[in-house]
Amino acid sequence: MLRFISSLGLLSVLLPAFVQAVALDDSQVNPFKVVTLVAPDGSAKANFIPFGATATNFWVKDKHGLFRDILLGFDDHTLYQSDAKGHPYFGPIVGRYANRIKNGTFSIPISKNPPSAGPGIFHVPENENNGTDTLHGGTDGFDRRIWTVKAQTKNSATFTLVDPNGMQGFPGTVHATVTYTLEPKSVWKISMHATATKKTPIMLSGHHYWNLEAYQESQDLVGHQAEIASSKIIATDGQLIPTGELLEVEGTPLDFRQAKSIGGSINATAPFAYCGNDCVGFDNCWIYEKPEFGKSLFSIWSVNSGIKLDVATDQSALQIYTCNGIFDPTNPIPRKASQGGPQSVYTDHSCVVIEQESWIDAINNPEFNVDQIYGPGRDYSWEATYTFSAVQ
Repeated sequence: MLRFISSLGLLSVLLPAFVQAVALDDSQVNPFKVVTLVAPDGSAKANFIPFGATATNFWVKDKHGLFRDILLGFDDHTLYQSDAKGHPYFGPIVGRYANRIKNGTFSIPISKNPPSAGPGIFHVPENENNGTDTLHGGTDGFDRRIWTVKAQTKNSATFTLVDPNGMQGFPGTVHATVTYTLEPKSVWKISMHATATKKTPIMLSGHHYWNLEAYQESQDLVGHQAEIASSKIIATDGQLIPTGELLEVEGTPLDFRQAKSIGGSINATAPFAYCGNDCVGFDNCWIYEKPEFGKSLFSIWSVNSGIKLDVATDQSALQIYTCNGIFDPTNPIPRKASQGGPQSVYTDHSCVVIEQESWIDAINNPEFNVDQIYGPGRDYSWEATYTFSAVQ
């Protein structure tokens, strides 16, 4: 199933180019002004832009001691906004509610299959599956907003966003903050916080596409090994909407409790349509087994480049998407120059999206017993540490 949104046209006029390191003026932010961070020991480097608080590049060393840019994206940063090459959600913060909302509808208090209208019923624009569900917060989600760089040092930057009451149909004004920090030994720390003036659902995530080989040794994920501390996924229907049930991974291609090739497991998914109708690959939400922040819950590494990523998080779930349907022969997405582009393009099953988050569409599945409604007296927080290393 396609994971990205087709062209919706230019959503806003570019603002005058003006950005400073600290306390920037919201009215003068250049949405494509690059913010570069470098780890104190020089072990990692990353670029970000205010549009979507998007990570555009991420360099770490491979097993040969050479830097590679392992994060997918656009060299032409205006493409993040124009949708001339579709809208794959390359590297932004997604919200106000990440992943899908069934029928673009929810209620407060939450309920199963809420009616389309009535007291306490809220509607968000449907932007996926021919208008039957909402993906990543609607047609104008956090990924399409121009965030403000409130503070910056050599290795850390804080972006902020004000999401007004009623925006995309959500109640309450939300003040969101994300801080990116590069620490020694190739550690990327991401911290998010949000407050709301009314009760409202909040679920944020970083939507980052990775190829740990930077497309040098291969054009697929066969050389990528993955391990997930999870024995269950959230069951979904053919449009990837949760059914309210959990599915045991044992005995299925979804079982990554012992490390195995993620690319080598893709063909085995064909009979099951785990990623939706007529889809081969993964686009699923794994429930972490006994989540404990500070402990690695997910690992992925390339046997070719030697680059390894270990993830620790306070979030309870992990969404993995293996770039099923990213290739459109009528409008292919050129790779960045650092990944062999622009002559070469991004193809299906050549990359993996990793999203730390809560249980998907829990606002329409009370049986999950997961409270995603925030407001006065209850703030939202999200923490993750991405630790990169080189293994032989």
